[in-house]
Amino acid sequence: MMIAFLTHTLAQAQYYYGGASDYYANSGAMGNMYSGVTLIGLGLIVLTMIIGGAVQAGLKNAFARYSEEAAPLTGAEVARRMLDQYGLHDVQIISTRGQLTDHYNPLDRTVNLSESVYNEATVAAMAVAAHECGHAVQHAQAYPWLGLRSSLVPMVNIGSRLGQVVLFIGLALLAAGSGTTVAWIGLALYAATTVFALVTLPVEFDASRRALAWIEQSGWASRAMHGQAGTALRWAAMTYVAAALSSLAMLLYYALIILSRMNSNRD
Repeated sequence: MMIAFLTHTLAQAQYYYGGASDYYANSGAMGNMYSGVTLIGLGLIVLTMIIGGAVQAGLKNAFARYSEEAAPLTGAEVARRMLDQYGLHDVQIISTRGQLTDHYNPLDRTVNLSESVYNEATVAAMAVAAHECGHAVQHAQAYPWLGLRSSLVPMVNIGSRLGQVVLFIGLALLAAGSGTTVAWIGLALYAATTVFALVTLPVEFDASRRALAWIEQSGWASRAMHGQAGTALRWAAMTYVAAALSSLAMLLYYALIILSRMNSNRD
């Protein structure tokens, strides 16, 4: 899966930037500079993909293992007890179809748990349910990073839809010898997704911290269960770190291409 994804991504990069590379290949020193920039950027992208693949494998193994470890409460029961302890009696807990569909919705104040997490009494289900309730507690207590992330959503929606389109147009114009304005606009739009990924990190780490603190204080889990839940949530948090690194690598890659063109114009 990972090798196929890597091959597909590199093929896309070659497709979108092949024209620009050919343009600069006939430009002497500038061609060498562009090739170097491309290799550095692709190297960073490949590195973050390897990290992401390793994290995904670790997460899968951790949750497979802890889904076999019995817990005294189902995910739904954990969620209800944690929410009630924080006085969030009006926050509903909903079972949703699919896997990895667990999330907290601040708009209707619902904790949505996948069917397995909702119904099963395992360490993995306990950890996920408590984590999602951690987001509900953040919302109730006006956690600043969660508020900031929510405020970025409209900008991210625009950036995710238009950013790469405008950026690809700008890079195509660069390959044709035009200026960098359109490319910089596209990069700025794309950067919104990177900012969102970075802001997400403290939100997710804090939700896990709250979850583990409640699990420890509740008395429902043994010390071993608490440690297992902590391991599972750390792997889950690392997926957000890997996503942020990947977004940063892509942003840097695009920026290096644009900057190399600006340098060529000065020459």
